[in-house]
Amino acid sequence: MNDTHAPGLVVVTGASSGIGEATVRHLRGLGTPVVAVARRRERLETLAGEVGCEVVAADLATAEGARALTDHVGARALAAVVANAGGARGVDPVEAAGGEEAEAVIGRWREMYDMNVVATLRTVTALLPALRAGGGDVVVVTSMAAREFYPGGAGYTAAKHAERAIPATLRMELLGEPIRIIEIAPGLVHTEEFSLRRLGDRARAEAVYAGVPGPLHAADVAEAIAWTLSRPAHVNIDLLEINPVAQAGATRVHRLTP
Repeated sequence: MNDTHAPGLVVVTGASSGIGEATVRHLRGLGTPVVAVARRRERLETLAGEVGCEVVAADLATAEGARALTDHVGARALAAVVANAGGARGVDPVEAAGGEEAEAVIGRWREMYDMNVVATLRTVTALLPALRAGGGDVVVVTSMAAREFYPGGAGYTAAKHAERAIPATLRMELLGEPIRIIEIAPGLVHTEEFSLRRLGDRARAEAVYAGVPGPLHAADVAEAIAWTLSRPAHVNIDLLEINPVAQAGATRVHRLTP
C-alpha cells in the first residue's frame, strides 16, 4: 500500500474481532479495498455489511483454509497482507506439561502454535505470488511476547517467538525483491476477546486491564499498521513495538490503586 500502488487490495487475517477487525475498519475508512479473513463467518458478514469489505471464512492453519483464501484472491495482485490471526490459550506453567493434565496442556500449546505460527506461515506463503504481482507488503502482527518471557506464558511466548522468525527470515530470503516485510509487536491491548479466550472467565479477563491508566486499544494498533503501509516504497519499518505508557515490560505494568 506504499506510494507506488496505493490503494490496492489488502488481505487482513484474524478479522472477526480485535486488532484484525479494527484494521479492516481503518483501511476501509481510507478507501482501501480489503479481504477480511477469519473462521467466524457470521461476524465477517456483519463486518462486511458495515464497512463493505470482501470476506473469506477459513481456518488458515489448514491447507484447505489457505486454498480458500488464494481461490478468493484469484489472479488479482495484492498491495499487502496483514497476518494478524493468532491468540493465547491458558497460563500453564511449564511443569504442567508433565503433570496430570499433561495432554490438555500440550493440546493448548499445539493450538497456540497452529494459530500463531502455522496460520501465519500458510497465509504468507500462499499469497506470495499475488504479493509479487502487486509489489506488495507483508505485515506480521506478533506481540511483546515475541521478545519477552513471563511465568505462565511459556506456551504463548514460545509460539510468538517462533512466529517472529517468519518475517525476520523472509526479509533476508526476499532481499532484492520489492516486497517490504514489517513486524508489528504490541504490548497490552484491551480487546473484547483476547484475555477472555485465554483465561475462559470474564472476571479474570477484566482483571488483566484493571487499574491500568490507558491500555492500548485495537484501533491504536490498526492506525500504526496503516502508517507502516503508507511509507514511501523505499522505506521499510522492519519492527514497530507499541506499548501503552503504563507498561515497561510483560510483567511491569503500572496500575492505579483503588
